[in-house]
Amino acid sequence: METEIRIERIEQLDTRLSAFAEMLIAVVHDGASIGFLPPVSVAKAEQYWRSVPDEDVIVLIAEIDGQLAGTVQIHLCNKPNGMHRAEIAKLMVHPSFRRRGIARLLMDQAEQYAREKERILLVLDTRDGDPSNTLYRSLGYIQAGQIPHFAISAIGGLDATNLYYKLLQF
Repeated sequence: METEIRIERIEQLDTRLSAFAEMLIAVVHDGASIGFLPPVSVAKAEQYWRSVPDEDVIVLIAEIDGQLAGTVQIHLCNKPNGMHRAEIAKLMVHPSFRRRGIARLLMDQAEQYAREKERILLVLDTRDGDPSNTLYRSLGYIQAGQIPHFAISAIGGLDATNLYYKLLQF
């Protein structure tokens, strides 16, 4: 029997701070390049999540049987010349819940929220070579370029990042 994946928008993280911290730690230690290097302490992970809630940041979560399985953020541009765009950030799926379509569901919902906020352009970046590149391309994102030496890797190398965009249809 398939377990239901529930996607919802949340505005406060307080009651789930430890679950968010644990997920961030797990995905970073599993190799994700989301702005952190292993080892990530619980204090650092909680500090990050406390800083996320903002009027211009939409946080979506995926839950399975009441457990936090994934999350994504939509950062709405609030500059006068950028009110039509948003950035997708920190798409993560807990390693225990991967290969169930959660990232795709989160991205579909992120695009829906962007449309509701009248955003027609989404942008994002991801480390070159990561599996997320395949996901984003399969969702219609177009690679606009690559920046070499963008992020330090867990082993001390310098990794490139790929820049993607998608024009949303209404």
